[in-house]
Amino acid sequence: MYKKYITVFLMASMIFVSSWICARELKINRIAAKPAFQIDYLDESMAEDKHSFIEMISSVSSGQRVVDYEVLEQTMQYQLSDKDLEALMRIVEAEAGGEDQDGKLLVANVVLNRVNNESFPDTVWEVVMQKEQGIAQFSPTVDGRYQRVKVSEDTKEAVERALYGEDISQGALYFCAREKADSDKLQWFDRKLTRLFAYGSHEFFQ
Repeated sequence: MYKKYITVFLMASMIFVSSWICARELKINRIAAKPAFQIDYLDESMAEDKHSFIEMISSVSSGQRVVDYEVLEQTMQYQLSDKDLEALMRIVEAEAGGEDQDGKLLVANVVLNRVNNESFPDTVWEVVMQKEQGIAQFSPTVDGRYQRVKVSEDTKEAVERALYGEDISQGALYFCAREKADSDKLQWFDRKLTRLFAYGSHEFFQ
């Protein structure tokens, strides 16, 4: 009978020892595997981050190339003679010297719109100097302002914008400063033309 108990005890001890050894080995294997998993995960993450960073740089570079090409491909829409260019800058300065750059751009747009319109002369100088029934289309050409002005850098930039094709005029062919214009001229504007909008001290018509 004692032999039976001893045998059972020995078997239980062996099972306990075997289980303890297996559990310890499993724990050791888990501990050993954990850093390897972390290293693999870090390697994969770093590879993904590097790939994303390269894609981002490529995207930015590609976008920059598109912008650069657009800038390089931008060409001047109007090729003016020195005489026409000076006439345009002087009339813009004389008519809109106190306006901001968009106000100056609008005056340049009106002059160029007239050049492109069959009802007006074909060159800037002729448009600026045009008279209808002895009345100057641009009053600065007869009151001395056109001759006296000193063209500012801001005006040159506004004219350059117009020459590169920037047009915010909605097709306007006329403008006037209502506070300064005589009543007869204003009546003609209001009766004969379509008012488009006002900007600064000027109203623009078509």
